[in-house]
Order: sequence, then structure tokens, then C-alpha cells
Amino acid sequence: MNGLMMDCPLVIPSILKRATRYFPEKEIVSRYEDESIHRSNYGQLHARVVRLMNVLRDLGIKPGDRVATFAWNHRRHLELYFAVPCLGAVLHTVNLRLHREQLRYIFNHAQDRVIFADRSLAGLLAGLKPELPAVERYILMDERGPEPADLPTPWVDYEQLMEAASDREEFPKFDENTAAGLCYTSGTTGEPKGVLYSHRSTYLHAICGCMVDTSAVSERETLLPVVPMFHVNAWGLPYSSALAGATQVFPGPLVLDRPLAELLEAERVTIAVGIPLIWNRLYQYLKENRHDLSRLHTLFVGGAAAPRTLIEGFAHDFGINVVQGWGMTETSPVGTVSRLKSAMSDWTETERLKVQVKQGVPVVTFETRILDENEQDLPWDGHHVGELVVQGPWVASAYYENPGADAAFTKDGWFRTGDMATMDERGYMQIADRKKDLIKRKGEWISSVDMENEALVHPGVLEAAVVGRPDEACDELPVLFFVTRNEFAATVEIEDIIALLGRKFARWQLPKPEDVRHVPTLPKTSVGKIDKKALRLLLPCPPLKAQTTCNAHSQAP
Repeated sequence: MNGLMMDCPLVIPSILKRATRYFPEKEIVSRYEDESIHRSNYGQLHARVVRLMNVLRDLGIKPGDRVATFAWNHRRHLELYFAVPCLGAVLHTVNLRLHREQLRYIFNHAQDRVIFADRSLAGLLAGLKPELPAVERYILMDERGPEPADLPTPWVDYEQLMEAASDREEFPKFDENTAAGLCYTSGTTGEPKGVLYSHRSTYLHAICGCMVDTSAVSERETLLPVVPMFHVNAWGLPYSSALAGATQVFPGPLVLDRPLAELLEAERVTIAVGIPLIWNRLYQYLKENRHDLSRLHTLFVGGAAAPRTLIEGFAHDFGINVVQGWGMTETSPVGTVSRLKSAMSDWTETERLKVQVKQGVPVVTFETRILDENEQDLPWDGHHVGELVVQGPWVASAYYENPGADAAFTKDGWFRTGDMATMDERGYMQIADRKKDLIKRKGEWISSVDMENEALVHPGVLEAAVVGRPDEACDELPVLFFVTRNEFAATVEIEDIIALLGRKFARWQLPKPEDVRHVPTLPKTSVGKIDKKALRLLLPCPPLKAQTTCNAHSQAP
């Protein structure tokens, strides 16, 4: 027997209509590259989305067509977030930090018909135009300015198209499983892979973002997504914010130190979202420069593990709660969030911190398992490390136009994340490492993530990264690269770092002194993560013969 409930499709037009009807006056704030501010609201957003849908119709865009964006975080990008999927087309947000060959591959694989690009970024596409046969139109955004001299037609100005478009409102109806968005992985191994989000998955993910134990987006909040809109839908926050009626503040490209602190203060932001690198730099800046961030109560962190020094620092010095989350392009992205449970309220600060550094409990409807090499479930005891596999209504079931990528799924359909993790008895997941980044020394595993976080406890270490160096006798040996804080540049001793690591790691796990390397900077990927592939290229080739007998097991606990 079926229930007698209405069947109401979960589609993105419903998010826009809700924001317009119930929160039309709530602000949408954009800061441009010249640091000027533009203010609009959800009521005005609705009117402009209607016009933009008609612009797309005039350009010949049909349901299912891919429309690309190549832009920073701003109001026009938000308009495209709604107009493209509301028409039944697919919004393809393109990571502007990818290198030329990856961009060429992605545009051609997606077969985008139109590209909307920020005027300041259009030059990055200049040399690609002859290699993108499917692209029919290039639309320039930002405030009006001279068209880039090296780009011939068909570049068209966004606002000119908007002024000429009809304001007739017509929202087509379609199934909730219709494709809404397309985002490609960063392609650190092999070609980037496309993840195709549906209206249903996007809507459910937006609802989840409004839950108090997830991102806690509500009408009372003012959100600032530092995480780029070109990466995994800015973690779904533009949709969650519209659904809840929250104020949205878009920082444009100016997201470091002074400009970010000034925007957080001026707009009285309550929740900000980004990777640890951003918040680490902001923390260092705030220690030396006074800003009133009394309204800012939460920094939501993802993309990499937040070190405990960052969590402690913001809590002690500024009263700001750092909340970790975990996810990936294939999970839309939020899958777990680390918030303290009520039973932990009387725990000591040290005990609570041990939970806060974990990636957290699976959010509603999201399921996790950890498997051994034979795809058998491992116990949730916080000690057994296995591959993290996940499933849920906003997890990819396949890659776009890539039937050969079925190895990313288990036999029973769970998605293989490529992360090695533990689950504790309370359901908190903690990433031990990427599967490819674990260091295997004579059959024993060393977590690069744990070693990096321990190195960051040193007051003079700003950033740290650990990779494995091939060694014939020992399989691999850990190599630690570190960047110092400016004021400690001349005083950090390698012996002190190794001694610090020795508090947590066995002697056989420690790097040799010559494998602890001070570097001026660490290379980053297109999404701001440390690029370990680039670091491995700095390592010498392994020797042809084993030099010594590895004593890993004789010193193991």
C-alpha cells in the first residue's frame, strides 16, 4: 500500500520562488575587484533571473544544453546559478585555476554551447577559442569596460543582453531528476571527471545545509562563501542560503587577509566558509590587526583537515568556532560534519578538541563504511584504518560520459572515495590520509596527515606537508616540507621539529634530519590544497641498490 501524500518535485525553481516570496528584502552583497560594493536582494534576483532565462532562450539554449561559467563569486554568478537550471539546462561551473590543457579538455568534454566569463578572466580563454568548436557564444560579465583587445567576436556584454531581454516570466516544468549542474574533479590523476548533479540532489543537499548540525544556515545568518562558486557549487551554500533566506556576501577575488577581514567586519558576517589555508592566513593577520568580528561565530572548514592549532587559536583568541566538514566533488560535497554531541558538553577542552579535529558524523541521509582490501567492513573503534566508501542521495552514481570509470564503485554500488579513514564508536569519521598518500614503511603505515598536523603544533611552522620517498630497503621514508612564519624564519630548528614529532610517533616513523626540509612556499592545486604530486617531483630518484637494512619492525611498538 502506498501513502497518500502529494508528489511535489524538488527542483531549483522552488528554491528561488521561496526566497522571493518570503525573503524578498534580504540582501545579496557583492564586492568587485576595485573593492566597490553592490547591494541587491532576493526580489531583485528573481527579476534578473527571469530576464537571464530569456537571454538564454534568445541564445538558443535548450533543456539539457551545457552552459559554462568562468567567474569569481559575485551576484551575476548567482543569477546564473538559478537561471540556467531553472530553464532545464545544465550549469557547468569551470575551475579557473586549472591549467590550459585541462580547461580545453573540460570545455570540449562537456560540449558547452555558451561560456559566461568575468571580463578580467576572459584573457585566459583567448588562446583556447580556436580549440573549442562547440562554444557558440562568449558572454563578458563584470562592470562594463573595454572588451579585451585580443578577443574577436562573438564576445557579448552581459548587461547589454539583459537590457534587451524580455521580462516575461515562464518557468518550464520538468522531472526532479533532471540534470542541474556539472562540476569536474581537479584531475590530479588522469583527466578530470565530470559529476552531474540533479535538481533533486541539489535541493536535498540545500535542505541539509539548513540543519543545525550541518551548516546551520538560517534566515538570521549572514554567510560569506570564500570557497569559490566554480568549485562544487560553493559547497551548496548559495542554494541553502536562498532556501533559508539568509543574507549572502560574495567577496569576488579578494579573499586574503586585509580585504577579507574588512568585508567580514563591514557586512557583519556570522558564518564564513573556506579551506584551512584561508583561515590560517586570516588568523595570523588578525593577531596583528584589530577588527570587530564579534558577529562572526562560525568558520566552516573543508577541503583539507583543519589542524588543532587553528581550532584552538580561533576559539581562544577570538571566540570563533571552527567546524570541520568533509566531502568531495562526487558528494555535492558535504558528507560529514564534526559538531560536538550534547553528552560532550561537560568534557574537558582537551577531550572535546580530540573530537573537533575529526571530520565528523555523516549528515542526514548520508552513509559511510570503511573497508579492508577484500571489501570487508572494519570495526568502528577509531583504530582500524580502511578505505572510506559512501552512499547517499547526493552522491554520484557514475561519471558524466565516462563509462570506463566504474572502478570508482564497489560491487554493491558504494562510491570509493580514495580516502583512508577510521570510524569511532560514536560515529565520528577521521581521515587518516588519501589512499595514495599513506606512507608504507616495511609493511607499516604512516599517516602523512597526522604528521603534518603534529608539525603545525610548532609555533614557528606555518604550513607542512609530508610525502613518501621511495627506499629499496624500507619501501618508503617520510619527507617533511615546512614553511615558517615570518617572525620565526631564522629560529626554527629541524631537531626541534623532529623532537616534537617524537611525542606522537614511534622512532621508526620519524623522518631523518635530511628529510625535514625548509621551503619558502608549498605548491597548491587548483582548489587550494597542497599539491603533493608536485612535491614528489622534488624528491631524488630511488637508489639502484638497497643501502642498509631497514629497522622499522625492530623499533615498532
